[in-house]
Amino acid sequence: MHLLKRNTPVSAARNDTTEKMGNVLVIGNSGVGKSTLINAVLGEEKARTGWGIQGTTDRLEIYTSNEIPFRIIDTIGFEPSLTKERQAIGAVRKWSKACAKGGREDNQINVIWFCVDGTSSKLFPKAIKALSRATSMWKSVPVVVVITKSYSVPERARNVEMVYRAFSAQKKHPINLKAVLPVVASTYTINDNAYAPPEGISELIEVTNELLPEGIRAGAHDLAAFQLSRKRTLAHGIVAASTTAGTVVGAVPVPVADALILSPLEMAEITAIAQVYGINKNEKATVLFTSIVEMGTVSAAARASISALKAIPGINLATSVMNAVIAGSIVAALGEGSIYIFEQIYLGNKTMDDLDWVGKIMESKFSAKFVEKATEAASLVAAGKGKVEIAKVIASVFKQK
Repeated sequence: MHLLKRNTPVSAARNDTTEKMGNVLVIGNSGVGKSTLINAVLGEEKARTGWGIQGTTDRLEIYTSNEIPFRIIDTIGFEPSLTKERQAIGAVRKWSKACAKGGREDNQINVIWFCVDGTSSKLFPKAIKALSRATSMWKSVPVVVVITKSYSVPERARNVEMVYRAFSAQKKHPINLKAVLPVVASTYTINDNAYAPPEGISELIEVTNELLPEGIRAGAHDLAAFQLSRKRTLAHGIVAASTTAGTVVGAVPVPVADALILSPLEMAEITAIAQVYGINKNEKATVLFTSIVEMGTVSAAARASISALKAIPGINLATSVMNAVIAGSIVAALGEGSIYIFEQIYLGNKTMDDLDWVGKIMESKFSAKFVEKATEAASLVAAGKGKVEIAKVIASVFKQK
């Protein structure tokens, strides 16, 4: 993703002032006057008017000024074409995800200006949905709706009401709407004797400044939530792959009552999940990993649960298939427990020294709830009559919502 700063050297080193500046994302349909608005806020002609149509979809432009304490990020305008709209949404989403990479956290979004054409008679729900999709990573960031081209004073109150009504109707796409401001970004000639002078720019800057502290906190929160969600997705992928391997191991004609044959697989699963959360294997981590395996599969609670599973009545499964279900359930439960443990350590709520707490978590994973979930998985496998993938069924049942 290319990030360009107009009139600012791209290679210039970031200083403390730049790093502390908030970031305002300007978004909306093509032709609503985003570039004209940006130029009015900056006080000089930096943004290219009309670039939203010709601009490349993988580039967002960044503008700075010594006169305002925030950076402005201009986006490609949403187009009537569904393909181009998706490209525009994808450009913002790609840029947002790039903020999660190391060294890019200062590019997080802190305030969103959603530009709406004041000469339009209504605000289309489609535009709000496009906004929601494009900025889905920034759920708690404050949004200011800027009604551009707001030339008619009598219509301004109706336009503001229109915006609030349109947003309140979007129950499926909640947006943190904080303000609605009518703006005239540049002088508009009505006739030879009348014109609409620029209005609302100072108010927009003032409102944005007031929202920035909240927006900076919200941006950091949303960024952290995205990073955690991505780690969780990767960890669930490891559990799914390990569960598949567990069903293969469990299907062989070897007793699995004490689950010892799964230990190497379980240790590999735990180690991989730990790495996702930045926990590298060292002496202290090895003690933690070993404790998770022992508490999760060799404890009295685990043994009792496994024995109970073998005696489930009413489920017609071959012994090898039932063993596969049991083995896969053990690996899945262990993996999901590990995700929760490592997530708490990653968040700083627990440390690797809290072994008593780890023991309680793993025992809870192999309590009556484990038997209930494994029974559900076995029932689904039996109902599928060989047409279902055992591991996928198990991973779905055990996955933490």
